[in-house]
Amino acid sequence: MLLFAFVTYYTATLLAECYRTGDPETGKRNYTYMDAVRSNLGGAKVVFCGVIQYANLVGVAIGYTIASSISMQAIRRAGCFHKNGHGDPCKSSSNPYMILFGIVQILFSQIPDFDQIWWLSIVAAVMSFTYSSIGLALGIAQTISNGKFMGSLTGISIGADVSSTQKIWHSLQAFGDIAFAYSFSNILIEIQDTIKAPPPSEAKVMQKATRLSVATTTIFYMLCGCMGYAAFGDNAPDNLLTGFGFYEPFWLLDVANIAIVVHLVGAYQVFCQPIFAFVERRAAAAWPDSAFISRELRVGPFALSVFRLTWRSVFVCVTTVVAMLLPFFGNVVGFLGAVSFWPLTVYFPVEMYIKQRRVPRGSTKWICLQTLSVSCLIVSIAAAAGSIADVIDALKVYRPFSS
Repeated sequence: MLLFAFVTYYTATLLAECYRTGDPETGKRNYTYMDAVRSNLGGAKVVFCGVIQYANLVGVAIGYTIASSISMQAIRRAGCFHKNGHGDPCKSSSNPYMILFGIVQILFSQIPDFDQIWWLSIVAAVMSFTYSSIGLALGIAQTISNGKFMGSLTGISIGADVSSTQKIWHSLQAFGDIAFAYSFSNILIEIQDTIKAPPPSEAKVMQKATRLSVATTTIFYMLCGCMGYAAFGDNAPDNLLTGFGFYEPFWLLDVANIAIVVHLVGAYQVFCQPIFAFVERRAAAAWPDSAFISRELRVGPFALSVFRLTWRSVFVCVTTVVAMLLPFFGNVVGFLGAVSFWPLTVYFPVEMYIKQRRVPRGSTKWICLQTLSVSCLIVSIAAAAGSIADVIDALKVYRPFSS
């Protein structure tokens, strides 16, 4: 996790330097990740970047839909366990919660530039701190109650439930999960475009923000992960707050899961707005005189056009249906993290930095950067293999819309 944090932070600083082409304060702005790749690398790499970036963003939307429904389902189950006892299975389908989440997203997707609302980051930070702190506190409390640290330094024990092969695949999938947890590079340029600068330059501000955010999240990731394992050992649930390692206090679990849902409602829009903007720019360029695309009706914070209402609603509906078809969140997350980590977090930032700073081929710096890139490619391939193996296992007992 510390290695992923370091690599993500370092390559994010390289990517931040690519927001402007040429002079870091007065050079041409690149408003999107694809614009930066187009300005610095060009050619087929622009298409490759676009396919990977937008496919990843679609995957994130699906993953967030699944995650939010799991938290909403956990709220209902926590109340059921409290009322009927832990012996009651309290089974329920997550599909209605996915549909509810989708309806909310159709509504919010009609607000233009929702991702640039000034208070959105504050709400996200408060929600993240809330559920992370609750998860950490419950893990510490459980460890104290146990009177010892559960688990071992070598991880889950090999036995009847887990074979050595499964442990290897799960360990590789964990790389993908960690990569997904640090996957903000795919929208870093778009976020950087909202910074009011210079002076100092947008790159300096973004690098400082990245340093603070990566340090903060890593501390919480390490604490929650370590204390969760210390509390439950081999029996640690996939998700501390929804896997019911804890049953009480049920109201505290509800608060944590409500915070997760609120956070994901905003995060969904932050990750989807670049997709919305890309499609709408292309449509406006292709049919500039079409009233279907250009005519808008302003109603409060909403900017309604027939095209925006249709296209964004269809997008949300499709991601919701796919989420209902693929309810195994952990497997999906690992695969998304593995597939996008190398190209978006490492390869393109390194290549653009080399091109922009004219790093001599064969120099010590060039060799170090390329070694970093190749090493991360190997990690991504291994993580993807582990995630695919896990998805295949999940599909063996999978029934559509049965979550």
